[in-house]
Amino acid sequence: MVDITDLAAEELKNLLEQENKQDHALRIFMAGMGCSGVRYGMSLDDAKNEEDVELTSNGVRILVASGIQESLDGVLIDFIDNESGKGFVVKDLNAPQCGSCCSC
Repeated sequence: MVDITDLAAEELKNLLEQENKQDHALRIFMAGMGCSGVRYGMSLDDAKNEEDVELTSNGVRILVASGIQESLDGVLIDFIDNESGKGFVVKDLNAPQCGSCCSC
């Protein structure tokens, strides 16, 4: 199951309202592999495909392809705002922690 923090849900709902896209869902997809496992990407989507599974977390609709649903157990969507910038991040709480040998 994918979880969305309170802050990320609030920011996402504000974004959907500002862009007049309240009918859209958050799509989570595989965006490649890194040294600590799968990397996920996100987009806003208003079209549910036949193979999609629709989830809800913290009042936010989420679309994922049925083939990656199980790999999303332990995934947390958060919103950060710090000296490096601000935006939505996908954290896989089950992924092995990256060592100092890479730039994940």
